[in-house]
Amino acid sequence: MNLPLDSTVLDLPLRARASRKGIAYRPVREDGDLPFLAALYRSTREIELARTPWSEAEKQAFIDMQFKAQHQHYQAHFPAALWLIVEREGTPLGRLYLERWTTEHRIIDIALVPEVRGQGIGKAILEDLAEEAAAAGKALSIHVEKENPAMRLYQRLGFETREDKGVYDLLVLPCAVGAEDLLR
Repeated sequence: MNLPLDSTVLDLPLRARASRKGIAYRPVREDGDLPFLAALYRSTREIELARTPWSEAEKQAFIDMQFKAQHQHYQAHFPAALWLIVEREGTPLGRLYLERWTTEHRIIDIALVPEVRGQGIGKAILEDLAEEAAAAGKALSIHVEKENPAMRLYQRLGFETREDKGVYDLLVLPCAVGAEDLLR
């Protein structure tokens, strides 16, 4: 995995709300974060894995293959992205992959460890990203699996389905919906 990051010039996302929850961002470190990222990826697939009759070894082999394929895809298709670890007090809690395009900011992926889901951290991060995009005069977008429990959060925040991509929906928060709208 090649992560083209130079933390000295990294333009980290706004985190006014996230910082109130103790959240910070740092670049993914290829030499040390891959085990955490692989475990985090698995945590996002546990419901799906529970439906399979596979052995634990088969499940882990599947996850390893899928994680590697996902990272290679992201790297190839989003070369200018920020690859960030979401952390609190130096403890990794999640990942945020973000690319800022000329017309929109695209959340490539966002995930938190199960232990902190539902505590408002994701909401705070999304509100910060929405505010940043709106300040730049851009929309904020993300692909979300239709059955992802976070879909309700995206809808509450004003994201609209722009395109049905089968298993995923492309959700967009138009630029007209700014941070002040999110807080109502």
